[in-house]
Amino acid sequence: MFLAWREIAFARVRFGLMAAVVGLIAILVVILSGLSSGLVVDGVSGLMRSPIQAVAFAAGTTTDSAYTRSTVGAAQRDAWAEQPGITHAELLGVSIVNAHDGDAPVDLTLFGVQPRGFVEPAAAEGSALTAPDQVVLSSSARDAGVRLGDTVRVDRVGTALRVVGFTADQRTFGHVDVGYVPLATWQAIHAGVRPGQQPDASDLEVASVVALAGPAARAGTFTAGDAAADTVTRTTRATFGSSPGYTAETMTMTLIKAFLYAISALVVGAFFTLWTVQRTRELTVMRAMGASTRFLVRDGLLQGVVLLVVAVGGGVLVGLGLGALLAGTAMPFRLEAGPVLTGAALLTALGLLGAAVATVRIAAINPLTALGENR
Repeated sequence: MFLAWREIAFARVRFGLMAAVVGLIAILVVILSGLSSGLVVDGVSGLMRSPIQAVAFAAGTTTDSAYTRSTVGAAQRDAWAEQPGITHAELLGVSIVNAHDGDAPVDLTLFGVQPRGFVEPAAAEGSALTAPDQVVLSSSARDAGVRLGDTVRVDRVGTALRVVGFTADQRTFGHVDVGYVPLATWQAIHAGVRPGQQPDASDLEVASVVALAGPAARAGTFTAGDAAADTVTRTTRATFGSSPGYTAETMTMTLIKAFLYAISALVVGAFFTLWTVQRTRELTVMRAMGASTRFLVRDGLLQGVVLLVVAVGGGVLVGLGLGALLAGTAMPFRLEAGPVLTGAALLTALGLLGAAVATVRIAAINPLTALGENR
């Protein structure tokens, strides 16, 4: 360790520049982790924060945008309700609509829920659904300017919904605020029934999916229920990809982070390769004086550990500071300890791997080189 510290002090400018590069990569990793988590929350928090444990789609529904393409009925709900291990089975309607709060446009994902059912969220502000013309909105809609008592009018059909409550936290689907309405109201809007018109009886039997909860739903035991109800059922988390844009966004962020990790390993490896080449003569002299290969390799790796821990730690702290500034903006940004710590650990581990590959060169140093290279 003495040699490692001496070399770091001697070449502090070079090590400082390398630490700065790794620190910048660490900052970018933190920012990307926050963006990735923010996109997930903004895309599917309406599902993440619901008590739904599994979702049954109509058989044959494609995975992409399955929530808005699937159509199920009361018979399928009843078939699931009879399955052992299913404590709750309710129809859930899902549709994305354009609306207006006065003159201000409002985009909403309407969740048609059974009033006082297990899917309906508790209202942290205001009251629960008690009438067909009421809606409970995500707290993020309140932050956007919607207030209790406002009337939100759905475009195309003209249905007026009075805002009676807000959820305690953000509930969004496909980057659009969720509005919870009674299932019958959702069915009328979905069927295009205008105010004053009476929906057909068949319209009141339709929903998008069957929302499930219970031990069987939690365990992923769906075979018998799917056969009885003619559905395809997945756990709620497995249905995140059916939210608009979710798969493309997460794959893009994952690919960017993978390239960042690969770049960090290559950059650190290249630095230590050049550093090893520059001090080959000194290392061969030390070998000739009796220093073991293990000693030299360990010393080189300790330099990598010091560089990476200091650079990554400093970069993460700066990234958290920048992230705190971004969290209050319109950007979908959310810092979570798990992804940040995982990213920092991967960055350190891959950088150390690059340093290890470079320092292996030390094992090939011939001590006779130091004795005979000038003859």
